[in-house]
Amino acid sequence: MQPAYMTHFPQAQGDFVEVAFQTQSGPVHGMAEILTPMRKTAQGVLQPFRFVALEDDDHRRLRTSLDHVADRSLLGLKSSIFNAPRTI
Repeated sequence: MQPAYMTHFPQAQGDFVEVAFQTQSGPVHGMAEILTPMRKTAQGVLQPFRFVALEDDDHRRLRTSLDHVADRSLLGLKSSIFNAPRTI
């Protein structure tokens, strides 16, 4: 699953944008790369993206918020299952 945001002005694949949104754990702000495809809706364009730069505090707030959502799901998933192993 890719994160996406709603916009009235679609961006081109590969464009870099600033993304900011409010979560239950606080605001998250980072840089993102636009992905395809876009999906048009009556409210605008649903635009998928991937984070390319995210400060530690923003990452923590996003992860905490995702953990909360996963904990409430029927599957009881934790976002930690999606962690890639860290290499040095």
